[in-house]
Amino acid sequence: MRAATLYGTAGSLVLTAVVAVPAGSARASYTQTSYIQASSGLASSGLAEQHGTAIAAARAAAEGIRFGTCSKDQDGPGTRQCGTVTVPLDYAHPDGKMIKLTVSRVRATGKDGKRSVPRQGALVFNPGGPGASGMHFPLVGMIPEWKRIASAYDLVGYAPRGVGRSAPLSCQDPKRLLKGPSQSPTHPSESYKEERIAQAKAYARGCVQRSGRAIRHFSSVNNARDLDVLRAALGERKLTFMGASYGTYFGSLYAELFPSHVRRMVLDSAVNPDPAKIWYRNNLDQSAAFEGRWADFRTWVAKHHKVYGLGRTPEEVLRSYERARARLAAEPAGGVVGPEQLRSAFLQAGYYDDYWPRLAPALSAYLKGDPKPLVRQAAGPRPEAAKEKENAKAVYTAVECNDAPWPRAWHTWDRDATRLARVAPFETWDNTWMNLPCAYWRLPRSRPLDIRTSPGELPPTLILAAERDAATPYTGALETHRRLSGSVLVTERGAGTHGIGGGASACVNAHLDAYLLQGRLPAGHASCAPHKEPAPAAPRR
Repeated sequence: MRAATLYGTAGSLVLTAVVAVPAGSARASYTQTSYIQASSGLASSGLAEQHGTAIAAARAAAEGIRFGTCSKDQDGPGTRQCGTVTVPLDYAHPDGKMIKLTVSRVRATGKDGKRSVPRQGALVFNPGGPGASGMHFPLVGMIPEWKRIASAYDLVGYAPRGVGRSAPLSCQDPKRLLKGPSQSPTHPSESYKEERIAQAKAYARGCVQRSGRAIRHFSSVNNARDLDVLRAALGERKLTFMGASYGTYFGSLYAELFPSHVRRMVLDSAVNPDPAKIWYRNNLDQSAAFEGRWADFRTWVAKHHKVYGLGRTPEEVLRSYERARARLAAEPAGGVVGPEQLRSAFLQAGYYDDYWPRLAPALSAYLKGDPKPLVRQAAGPRPEAAKEKENAKAVYTAVECNDAPWPRAWHTWDRDATRLARVAPFETWDNTWMNLPCAYWRLPRSRPLDIRTSPGELPPTLILAAERDAATPYTGALETHRRLSGSVLVTERGAGTHGIGGGASACVNAHLDAYLLQGRLPAGHASCAPHKEPAPAAPRR
């Protein structure tokens, strides 16, 4: 499930590791008592792995995290500190190979204006992906919308397993990402499909060749287990967590596996956790939803025809876009932007409406003879960023392929994409190519956990969602709300931005602050009016 840069029956088993000090204490001490609560999810996820998680958490609590100055490539403004936490590669073998996850932190400021604020502990954030790093998250405390939360919480980000310096994965030479321009046919020919199948097979092989068979341990369930070890290493008796996009999925897994370890949890732009949707069906739903959001962008552009001259209706704007696509297929802009680079750039319009005033003038300028703005928006990654982008794609592929069964027969993918592309052509085939390596993944695949919490098992959680979100369609928020008993859903009506907490909606932010700072939630299902659409920006002369 593509997302942009983000943000049991083991009751008889007596294990080490229950924190014996309150949340917010600098360090936690562990006693010899039961660590794991009875949960239907634990048996299906493996008792050995749960035992391994308990052992790893106990070690992490004893060792803590030695925070210090961030390395040069991790550095940034403010008072951010960096450190590492050690986790097992394979939780079934907690004394086997270990890997280190990088962690960053900015301590709670303790001040809300002139008022002193008591520290409430650490707020751990994951921005999604799979494959995104949260190492820069603690810097959001400098943004006005986050200052109240930053006053009460240590803001903690980290790079999940496989990402960045955290036992990084790779599936191909990053230099290959610098090759361009490339085509992106809306209705691909049979020869083009055969070419992409060959590329998918090679990519799947490359993941194992470059990262080894240990890549099979990079999964969502292990991300949830890592989160519990991180909680222990931070000295937190219970976890306060905010996950965005894909981060909501393994946050939900954490709630299923470790409900008694949750203090507060925010799930922003929720992935549909239905096991039948992970991940193949979710990706089809995503492609369908992007078509609607693509139409929202074109409607906005049409409203501002006097500024951009791209058409007075969404259909006319689409014809302008297709005219640009045809030109780029014949002669790439700046020698680097072809149809695929154009589509990839405009896909951002489906995630974030603050991209709209950047993309519309670039398209307008290109059609009027100036390709430079479009090249700035759509050119591929710079050489220094190619390694990071390749790493993110490798982690994305490994996690999604490992997490669940995928169709192995090409005719299933071809049939479903062909049907969907008739009504949702904008993203369907490119999403198919992105995920196709999972058809040829030769490592063991998991069965997704059936996430369901009983009344009183989990503290009340907050789910945030934009009604027209394309990356994680709104049905995912409804399903998450249904499965997490006692959760509350806050909807930004008529909006489509992906990731809304701490963003443009004062209403959403008020609910976020009330929950994290006071533990207060609205009754039932709350809604907010959509935030204002962006103002148009005129093309540069």
